[in-house]
Amino acid sequence: MEVGGGAADVVFLLMDDDYLHFAFETGHSGKKALVRCASYDLRLFKRDGRTIHTVVIYTADVKSKPEGLSIGSLAYTPDVILMGEYDGNTIFAELEAKIKAGQELTDLDMLNLVLLPLMRHTMPRRELAAKSIELAQTIPDTTKRNACIAAAFAFASKYLNEDETQKLLEVLRMTDLGTMLVLDAVKDEKMETVKNALHEGIPIRSISRITGIDEATIRRIQAELNIE
Repeated sequence: MEVGGGAADVVFLLMDDDYLHFAFETGHSGKKALVRCASYDLRLFKRDGRTIHTVVIYTADVKSKPEGLSIGSLAYTPDVILMGEYDGNTIFAELEAKIKAGQELTDLDMLNLVLLPLMRHTMPRRELAAKSIELAQTIPDTTKRNACIAAAFAFASKYLNEDETQKLLEVLRMTDLGTMLVLDAVKDEKMETVKNALHEGIPIRSISRITGIDEATIRRIQAELNIE
């Protein structure tokens, strides 16, 4: 969701009509990150008037939990998650074993798979993001498989740089979901593919690269579908 004047974070509309705002930070940066998030939330509230619940997710680079922001009469205290507290090596091995055994993944398992590259791990973040998508490709349940792949890529595009995201796109192309997007782009149903990708939260730029459809057309479809 774009609200202008800042980075595109991940925002979900909850069933109670509130917003859930996920912000990703790769470094501590003092109060700078919280100022950015607070500014984003204020613009979002000004635009839509909805209650906003913010979670700032710090990658494994950050070792201590930042304090909230207080500037006189204005206080900002989002929930904070330090991914460095999670052992990515162990969690990856557990997920891999569970999927190979054909066990059904829980909602927590799926979330761990999506956020795995942000955890403490011996593998570089970009490589782990690719491994996460490759592991998600082996999930037996098609719905859960495509949901994990789409979410993993959508989240990864928020914390990887452009070059790393482009390399991850090549991995996505080799998945069933990526293949579906590429093949459908050649057919008459390619607009339906764009709609599905938008619903899955895949960034517009990435959909354009995969399908060959220009970003302006994709944004028009997004507006017609009323997808934030």
